[in-house]
This record gives sequence, C-alpha cells and structure tokens, in this order.
Amino acid sequence: MTTTNFHHVTIAAPAGDVTFGNDLPFSLFAGPCAMESRDHTLFMAEAIKKITDKLGISFVYKTSFDKANRTSMSSERGVGLHEALPVFQAVKDTFGVPVLTDIHLPDQCAVVGEVVDVLQIPAFLCRQTDLLIAAAKTGRVIKIKKGQFLSPSDMKNVAQKVLDAGNPRVLLTERGASFGYNTLVSDFRGLPTMARDTGLPIIFDATHSVQQPGGQGATSGGQREMVPTLSRAAIAVGVAGIFAETHQDPASAPSDGPNMIPLEYLETYLSELQDIDRIAKSRKNLHFFSE
Repeated sequence: MTTTNFHHVTIAAPAGDVTFGNDLPFSLFAGPCAMESRDHTLFMAEAIKKITDKLGISFVYKTSFDKANRTSMSSERGVGLHEALPVFQAVKDTFGVPVLTDIHLPDQCAVVGEVVDVLQIPAFLCRQTDLLIAAAKTGRVIKIKKGQFLSPSDMKNVAQKVLDAGNPRVLLTERGASFGYNTLVSDFRGLPTMARDTGLPIIFDATHSVQQPGGQGATSGGQREMVPTLSRAAIAVGVAGIFAETHQDPASAPSDGPNMIPLEYLETYLSELQDIDRIAKSRKNLHFFSE
C-alpha cells in the first residue's frame, strides 16, 4: 500500500499567502463569472474579502475578461483583455489578494501573466498543448479544469505537460463530466484519483458542476440549489480548494447566473464547509492510497 505525498502550491500576496494542499484547510477561488466593470469588480472583491477575513479563509479573486466559449453568438463575452488588466491590478493593489482569470490562446499567456497570479485553462482547452506550455512558461500558478470529456486518470497526462515545461505550480480542477445532453455529473471518486495519480492539489468547481450546458436554448442553465450539496460531498472527500462563482444579483449577471451563489448566502455556505473540512482533514484515512 502506498500513500500520496501531498504537494502544496503557494501564491504570495500582501494580504497573506494563499496555499493550496489536499491536507490543508481549503482555500477559495470566488467572484462573478464575467467581469462587468471596474466598479462592480471592486465591489465584489471587497464584499468577498470581508466574508473570508471574518471566517479566516484564504481567498483568490476570480473573474473572466472574456467568455470565449459561449452557447451562442448573442451571448455577452466580457470587457476584453486590455480593459480587464488594469482592473485586476486594482483588485490586487486595493485588497492585497491574488487574482485568477481564464486564458484561451497561447499569445494571451505572457501578457496576462504580467498581472494575474493564476492562469486558468478552461475545461474544453485542457489538452491544448501549445496553450499549456505557454501558460507554464509564465511561472504563474496554472489551474487546469478537467475536460467534461476526460476521465480523472487522464489528467495526469495533462498535468505532465505543464510539469515538463518546467512549472511545478499546478492545480487540477473537477467540474463535472458530460452525462447525456445538457447535463453534468460529478463523480467524487475522481477527486482522490487525480490526487493519487498526480500528487497535485485538487480544486472542486462547485458552481460549474451544476451547470446545464445549453440548457436554456441560447444560454446555459443551472441548478444553483445543488451547489451546497455537491460542495459538502467534495469537502468531505478532502480537497485543497473550492471554486465558487458568486454575484449580488445572479439574475442580472451576463454569464452563468443560474449557477452562481447569491452573495448574501456566501458566508453561510462557506461556514458550513469549514465545519465539514475540519472533520475531513482530521481523519486518519485522509491520505489517498492504492494497493
């Protein structure tokens, strides 16, 4: 019987370093799906930071400058790269927290990496070798979402591309697997499988896991009411972090409103997860193993 050696990934930040490890208290990626404006971004970052400071949860602010993978051409895509970069810098300067955003093309990586602390590889792009290598070369933390079409064990090959490019700062993310039409399911066996196969910190994407791709015709739907249920299950397994999109008014959000946690409920949601996390991380059988 062998046990996985836990690998930690740390992001240095003025407000306090954020460290991800499967054996550590969970850290949080949170923010609205798409960047809407400078004012809205700063409002959301301040609101989330107040909650995480109160609860003692390490926090990385998340939002996307471009939603390149939209259901239809009529869907809003975001403010764009050049407008977003100064806003990301403002979040860092104002609140001292690191920031995450998606990248979609290899030539975006170096530019975004000058400001953004965590580069996220979208699920549909997770096997794009040129994108992974370009992201790796920035030296930033690379957070890779598992494709809806991949098995958990396939992610060791994905991660290895970044590792072989010389960047050990890798996080892997579970966000559900395609199950028929317009439906995703989360197989919680995948969390320890990815940890066992790679030794890397595992993140559970709580809000995209309840997405219903294309479920509203020209837009995606979602089952927001299931976010707490899936989150509790992931935390009970033992993960390094939770990824959860939130908005003060999800119904008015330009992207993924049906999935996002209303900001007014975020504190209660996180507090409950902390209770479960303390139990999960104290278990003697925490270490993932295989015979």
